[in-house]
Amino acid sequence: MATLGPSSKRHKITVVGSGNWGSAISKIVADNAKAHPELFEPEVHMWVYEETINLAKTSKRYDASSPLSTEPQKLTVLINTLHENVKYLPDIPLPTNVIANPSLKDAVHNSTILVFNLPHQFIGGICNQLKGNILPYARGVSCIKGVDVSDSGISLFSESIGEKLGIYCGALSGANIANEVAQEKYSETTIAYDPPAMDSRNPTPKTQSPMSSAVDLTITSLDHKDSSGMASKVKLKPLPADYPPLDHAVLKTLFHRTYFQVRMVSDVAGVSLGGALKNIVALAAGFVSGRGWGDNAKAAIMRVGLLEMVQFGKQFFGNTVHPQTFTEESCGVADLITSCSGGRNYRCAKLAVEKGVTVDEIEATELDGQKLQGTSTAIDVYGFLSKRGLEREYPLFTAVYRESASPVRLRGCYQLWG
Repeated sequence: MATLGPSSKRHKITVVGSGNWGSAISKIVADNAKAHPELFEPEVHMWVYEETINLAKTSKRYDASSPLSTEPQKLTVLINTLHENVKYLPDIPLPTNVIANPSLKDAVHNSTILVFNLPHQFIGGICNQLKGNILPYARGVSCIKGVDVSDSGISLFSESIGEKLGIYCGALSGANIANEVAQEKYSETTIAYDPPAMDSRNPTPKTQSPMSSAVDLTITSLDHKDSSGMASKVKLKPLPADYPPLDHAVLKTLFHRTYFQVRMVSDVAGVSLGGALKNIVALAAGFVSGRGWGDNAKAAIMRVGLLEMVQFGKQFFGNTVHPQTFTEESCGVADLITSCSGGRNYRCAKLAVEKGVTVDEIEATELDGQKLQGTSTAIDVYGFLSKRGLEREYPLFTAVYRESASPVRLRGCYQLWG
């Protein structure tokens, strides 16, 4: 049973994904794991999709006398030797306790905390590989900005991960441009985590027990509720009592840095939707900027986009979503502002208009193998809405889908939603 003394075991952390954001998050959690040995194992494994690359001669790590520089090398070898993700997060030192691991199965072995940080297009295949290879009582945090759309409806990637793996998974999202976070420039983020009741370590009250009561004080169900407000389909395994409890305080300790300020909430739906839907709005802002319509027009796009984000959350996740999450937290309005000012979706949409090509073409030529989340989210959301005859209720989301699929020269900004 749980005690109030020090825990005998510590949490092992694995970051599943190693792009620029995955590497930046690995840097954060590795620094915090090392600083808190009473809570976490010191080594943080970062799963890396293995590639063979040539170190660029422009890299600060290039040494003409070293075979690491002059011969093709595995990306994991370069990361573990140079302590830098030279392809996806160049010129940013990684802590020496970040271990780049090309084996997904080995990277997650005995990990109690799984941080998912990869393009949402790949999450289904990754979860299929993870089934049966993780601890049954592991817990997750999804940094994936998107929504999971199927014929049966729309769900959050945090919940899709949880259902596929049989675990509970929260969500992290905010105004977090990866390179700025990695450079330790100030930013805020929001972590939504609604701790399962079975993981509670609240001690028994020390007041006198009632001698006789007609009230049944027994907890009849430890079922966790999903974003619909109903009991989750996932039958969770409780975290063993010899680990530190995975509550808001412990998760904040894992992610919070002086330059990376964390706010903890329980609104998983609001945090996840904010991170996903703002990418659609960022594309619209990029189209507007690319046409030279000015900052006033971009501000109008952001205002209408925020309204559609809130409307979407209330319409499809109304039992659990808190509208103020979109307007008060970093995962909402702050992330929207940042993404519409300098994020990848904004920049690629702007460049697509300027060059007269599709956003997909810009993605293929400018992102060095990384994926935009905005275009795929726009396609998924439009498909979900159109099947229900609701696309007219979301004119901006609908216009972005059409503009992304086949760019046209709109006569005015109002045509993006009017």
